[in-house]
Amino acid sequence: MRRSVAAARRELGGAIQIGTEAGLDEVVDETETTGIEALELLDLQPEELERLLGEHFASRGAAPYRVRQARAWLYERDAMSFDEMTDLPTAERAALAESFRLCAPDAARTARSADGTVKHLWRLADGELVESVLIPADGRLTLCISSQAGCAMACVFCATGWSGYRRQLTTGEIVAQFRGARRWAAEHGYGPITNVVFMGMGEPLANRKAVFPALTLLNRAYGFGARRVTVSTVGVVPGILELAERPEQFRLAVSLHAPNHELRRQIVPIERKHPLPELLDALRKFDAAGGRRITFEYVMIDGLNDSPELAVELAELVSEFTGHVNLIPYNPIPGNDWRPTPPDRIRGFAKVLEDRGVPVSVRSPRGRDIAAACGQLAAEHELRPPKPFLELVRRAPEPTG
Repeated sequence: MRRSVAAARRELGGAIQIGTEAGLDEVVDETETTGIEALELLDLQPEELERLLGEHFASRGAAPYRVRQARAWLYERDAMSFDEMTDLPTAERAALAESFRLCAPDAARTARSADGTVKHLWRLADGELVESVLIPADGRLTLCISSQAGCAMACVFCATGWSGYRRQLTTGEIVAQFRGARRWAAEHGYGPITNVVFMGMGEPLANRKAVFPALTLLNRAYGFGARRVTVSTVGVVPGILELAERPEQFRLAVSLHAPNHELRRQIVPIERKHPLPELLDALRKFDAAGGRRITFEYVMIDGLNDSPELAVELAELVSEFTGHVNLIPYNPIPGNDWRPTPPDRIRGFAKVLEDRGVPVSVRSPRGRDIAAACGQLAAEHELRPPKPFLELVRRAPEPTG
């Protein structure tokens, strides 16, 4: 049975996920309906969008081709308002604005790094702030987008975790970051976005209700091949298993950061909820699905997780998978005096992996001067050390000189 516009509004306003520090696996209904709200077009899959727009225009006696025109403004031209849809009559634009919403967050601030990296601070309709980052490198333009306002994962090295968890983003708010960044890139000579990574603020697989539809939209509505889209996770096992069941070959990045349970539970608290054996089992199922490379992200923190012995453990842990290890020099955040592992020791760590047949790369820090590098996104919120960080620093060795 086809849904009416009102039914679609009720369903899309429904269940979302909310989080706890231990992990964001559960889906609960957080909706209190106080009336019928206009339907957000960016929340809709293409078929649903065309059907509802078709009903809307038909009810007004408008020609069917108006659907095609409106769709082009949404998926190709990145219109930020209905008023921008200038090939639609003024009356039709006004009618669309009365019946639907079009998420278009304000760019509260745009910062450009000396290396060309661009960070956008987006202000959402309720005043919440999130960040996305455009990274030009090696002939590509990668967009790093956020999936939550803040984060409940409390990883000890990450500014987003230090800023706390505020709320989930909707599908429309996730897609709106892509549209806003793509439009900015086109207007400022950056060219087309070639890759999208869900590595901004928040844990993507803790917001599957919004992230998975956003993945489908990027793939089917905006023409992004699944292999050019990477979803990052600290190890939300149910989400990894669900991603493995999807037919599209989206990439997966796992924020590992330690090769054993004892150290990892101090750095990445979700290790207590989904320990390494459980995570590895989920990754085996993801790997078995075929054609989906796994990247193991490993932040290199001086004196904490960068010893040659840990490199040997890491090689043994990941060697069975189709993928590679990405070593990331720690990017400093306010509130602690940790330092990145020196370059020569990073090279030594990488050599241990290479000698054992593990593909490895070392990420070049991008956007540090505008706080846009890995682990630095906080959307200008106050940073407070999470409990796992305080527990760790009480027993961690001093960084080496």
